[in-house]
Amino acid sequence: MPSHSASLSVRSSGKGTYEITRQVEDLVSEVGITTGTVTVFVQHTSASLVLMENADPSARTDLHAFFDHLVPEDTPYFVHTYEGPDDMPSHIRTVLTRTSEVIPIVEGRMTLGTWQGLFLFEHRDQPHSRRIVVMVQGD
Repeated sequence: MPSHSASLSVRSSGKGTYEITRQVEDLVSEVGITTGTVTVFVQHTSASLVLMENADPSARTDLHAFFDHLVPEDTPYFVHTYEGPDDMPSHIRTVLTRTSEVIPIVEGRMTLGTWQGLFLFEHRDQPHSRRIVVMVQGD
């Protein structure tokens, strides 16, 4: 079964979600696999990947607010704060989400649902450049 790998560099402007659906779709298209899977993996411990609604931005606004409430910064019992008050919360948010997604490819296209998009979920306050590895496998 043929496989192809590539990497993406995604620049964030700080905490939030950044859609990468189109970049991954473009890589799948370039490779020419018609049936298989694409695995997307973010190589960081303070950012993650999520499949999320991409039609209405308020859904992501609510996601951000939920995570700010669930894992607040400046939690007094966090010890790992070497890089600031968002350090440990960013790691916990990554653990609660995912660092990889596997999406089926059928007829040369990712089989995302109507309102699904693939997003880098940046958990740090400051801008970062995030490396994402994409592996496409199939026929």
